[in-house]
Amino acid sequence: MKIFILLCLFSFVATHAQHTLSLQENDSTPIASITDISWISGSWKGKLPEGTIEELWSIPSAGSMMGSFKLIVDGKIKFYEFCTITQEDESLLLRIKHFGNTLHGWEEKEESETFRLVNLTEDKVYFDGLTFERINESEMNIHVLFKESGKEMTFPYKRMQ
Repeated sequence: MKIFILLCLFSFVATHAQHTLSLQENDSTPIASITDISWISGSWKGKLPEGTIEELWSIPSAGSMMGSFKLIVDGKIKFYEFCTITQEDESLLLRIKHFGNTLHGWEEKEESETFRLVNLTEDKVYFDGLTFERINESEMNIHVLFKESGKEMTFPYKRMQ
């Protein structure tokens, strides 16, 4: 059911451009530091045809960044995400857990979605199937590849003051 909701919700903004990269099972991850991606930190807000999106990221500390996401449709929360980017084995790892609007988890208690770092440039952070792209100091896109459908979606954000 949750996958169906996500696919329906995001079907209108799926893009055909390829903004995400993938790692193969035996590929190594690049060396990176959490401070390399400090530009992600801050409060971000965006609009989709379905509703409003908000994303918050802490500044890097103790080898990690903590983030949250929420989708608002017709003035009501549809779902939340809790996210971490951590410094692990000289690279970066993104983890995401999803929650319904009453904080019931979608993943099993001990599980989360995990995205290994694929590549890092000055303005892009490529995790396996998810990319943070800095447009300028006040705009960023997050591109997500939905593996079930093979479609990619772009979440456009503006930095909140």
